[in-house]
Amino acid sequence: MKFIDEVKILAIGGAGGNGCMAFRREKYVPRGGPSGGDGGRGGHIILLADRGLTTLLDLKYRPRLVAGRGEHGRGSDQYGAGGDDLVVRVPVGTIVHDADTDETLADLDRDGARAIIAHGGRGGLGNIHFKTSTNQAPRHTTPGEPGEERQLRLELRLLADVGVLGFPNAGKSSLIGRLSAARPKIGDYPFTTLVPQLGVVRVDEGSTFVIADVPGLIEGAHQGTGLGTRFLRHLSRTALLLHLLDLSPASGRDPIEDFRVINRELELADPQLAAKPQIVAANKLDLAEARERFPELQAALAAQGHTVLGISAATGEGLTDLVHAVARALGELRKRTAETDAGDAPAEGDVRG
Repeated sequence: MKFIDEVKILAIGGAGGNGCMAFRREKYVPRGGPSGGDGGRGGHIILLADRGLTTLLDLKYRPRLVAGRGEHGRGSDQYGAGGDDLVVRVPVGTIVHDADTDETLADLDRDGARAIIAHGGRGGLGNIHFKTSTNQAPRHTTPGEPGEERQLRLELRLLADVGVLGFPNAGKSSLIGRLSAARPKIGDYPFTTLVPQLGVVRVDEGSTFVIADVPGLIEGAHQGTGLGTRFLRHLSRTALLLHLLDLSPASGRDPIEDFRVINRELELADPQLAAKPQIVAANKLDLAEARERFPELQAALAAQGHTVLGISAATGEGLTDLVHAVARALGELRKRTAETDAGDAPAEGDVRG
């Protein structure tokens, strides 16, 4: 399935039904009076977060959403039925922005979260509402109101506990494949990963975490170079960053410089992203030359306050220690945020601007 993480849509709430003008004409009712009912309200357009979805692809080919129109009022005091709401399912992690002002209107960050993104119009009033002592046969009604119309931009930000970052070919996809049941496409060329990949890592019985493999970053990513800012935003929801460095001499890269460059890109893109806690792992210890470079890297990053774990995504060396280190760090972070999370209410309601 094609991965789409941003779309623009036009959302139009259903129009309200018109009020009715009618009079009673019943046998044995000499003064029937007005009997025109109100029109029904138009349907709302509602977004519903569904954890079973992973892309906004459906909305890419459905950019115009229109809810049902309310029925017109009828005689004999009959009110028109409300228009059908249009409920559209989107992935958990979808953020709704006003396309004109870029204001954030809703953040559907929980399964089942709902937001009304366009309200239906109110139904018109029938002539039963306009009877007075001096006007016993009113011929006045009001039309239904049009539905709310909004240009919106929907942005998907993946929900994961851990985001894996690093230069292309650092071994991120191999690591995800080794740690989880995910089966990412892996190849020996830059930008193997063209879309984010999610995997669930089992620590022990009853304990798991979700890990996201974000496409490789390069210098200038904050300005859109390479796959750039399009995928940096997927790291924003993660609690912890797993920074993967390539120790292989064949890469022609300096892992110490790579570490500096990537963190600089995070800082330039979003200081809050750069401030997230990191676990650093040096990959490809299965290569003799890489193992020789490892102590130098450890010492250099230790001087900056970072502990480096040595691993091999190819052979599995060091992965058990890495998983437990990530689990411990996540446990500490969850304890700190438990009180805040307990006070959060599900994201539900309307987005009237």
